[in-house]
Amino acid sequence: MEPGKETYEVMELCLLAGKIMLQNGAETYRVEDTMERIAGYYNIGRPHSYVTPTGIIFSLDGVVPAKLIRIANRNTDLHKVTAANSISRKITNGELTSKEAYKQLQELEKQDLSYPFVIQLLAASISSGCFVIMFMGGWHDFLPALLCGGLGFTCFVYIHKLVEVKFFAEFLAAFVIGLAAFSLKAWGAGHEADKIIIGSVMPLVPGLLITNAVRDLMSGHLVSGLSKGADAFLTASAIGTGIAVVFSIF
Repeated sequence: MEPGKETYEVMELCLLAGKIMLQNGAETYRVEDTMERIAGYYNIGRPHSYVTPTGIIFSLDGVVPAKLIRIANRNTDLHKVTAANSISRKITNGELTSKEAYKQLQELEKQDLSYPFVIQLLAASISSGCFVIMFMGGWHDFLPALLCGGLGFTCFVYIHKLVEVKFFAEFLAAFVIGLAAFSLKAWGAGHEADKIIIGSVMPLVPGLLITNAVRDLMSGHLVSGLSKGADAFLTASAIGTGIAVVFSIF
């Protein structure tokens, strides 16, 4: 195999692994570490990577020009992150060739490993009810919170499919949750609307994004940390604005 072709394949392998991990919620330092470990195993120049939430720049010392890959869509699927990390470990252990690993990563990228919508809805609903109890609410508000949380999550998922602007979907989901909470209280089904709202919006809160933002800032990845922090702030603003509009109505 020609050195140039081998180098190109290694770079494509590193970029694909980094892309899968970054798209599915991995921290910046983990993405960079995985890419550098893969490149280091093949010993083709010293690897350099620059990772932000919207793109990856990767190069090898004095071999070929740097390559850029754009990250357009991001979600949370830690199963894919674990699978990509597992493939990278198999590469560094000599269990997979570059072509075999690249093929497995391509298959992994196409797979949808997320849970079915029904299970996601059930988890969001139950967690909403549990958060009410956690925030010192009464058991009489468990079922109303379960209903409001499930309704808000469903609203978020389907509106986000229709409108790609995440802020708008989160705003409407929070608005629906607030509206449902006050309606249930007015009908006598709920007792403390504030506790129901707090518990119901928790599935929408960007917990992983906030955690990764803090982790990246602590690691010195200032651009990624601030970007993820800004993204989390927009989500929090959308949720707060949606609830504030309901409060202004009632």
